Amino acid sequence: MISKRVARVGILGGTFNPIHVGHLLIAQDALEAARLDRVLFIPSAAPPHKPLANNVSAAHRLRMVKLAIAGDSRFAVDNLEIRRGGKSYSVDTLTELRRRHPRAEFHFIIGADSLSELHLWKNARQLVKLCRFIAVARPGHVARPARLSGLRYQLLDAHPCGVASREIRQRVAAGKSILYLVPDAVRRYIARHKLYQ
Repeated sequence: MISKRVARVGILGGTFNPIHVGHLLIAQDALEAARLDRVLFIPSAAPPHKPLANNVSAAHRLRMVKLAIAGDSRFAVDNLEIRRGGKSYSVDTLTELRRRHPRAEFHFIIGADSLSELHLWKNARQLVKLCRFIAVARPGHVARPARLSGLRYQLLDAHPCGVASREIRQRVAAGKSILYLVPDAVRRYIARHKLYQ
C-alpha cells in the first residue's frame, strides 16, 4: 500500500457511494498542491453522522474505488475502516495508519466547511496531532478553522465540480445516464450489479 519511501500521504475518506470524477479531481489537486507522494482512498464502513444511502454494501463501494483508480500509481485504496466495521472515526483511522507507518506525514483531505467543525470530531485534540489537513474550498463557504491547538492546514482551490454521489444515485434510479460523471469502469459496474435502481 504505502512504500517505505513514501513520506507525504494524502488521506481521502468517505462513503464513495459511488466514487465519481469530483473525488478524483480533488485527490489529484491535493496531490499536486501539497506535493504528496500518494493519495490513499479509505472507504468508510459506516459514516458516524449520516445513514448510508441505498444500503449499498461495503464490498461494492470498495470495488468501485478500486476500479476508479486502477492504473494510476499516484492513488491507492485501504479497506481498514471496512475491516474494522462499525462507525468510522477519523482519529481511529489515523491512529492505525500512524502505527503502521510511523515515518509518514499524513495529510487529511476535507471540505473547507468541515474545518470549522473539527473541534466537534471525536478526540479532535488527538487527531490534529496525527496529521495535517488539506481543506478543499467550496463555493459559498468561507474557511474558518476551528480553534484547536496544533491545527495545521492548507487551503486548496480545487477544480470546481458540482458532481455529487446523491445526484448520481438519483440519475440511475430515474434511468438517466451517468456517463462522464463517474469513470467508465464504475458506470459499467453499477449497471452490471443493478446498483441504485
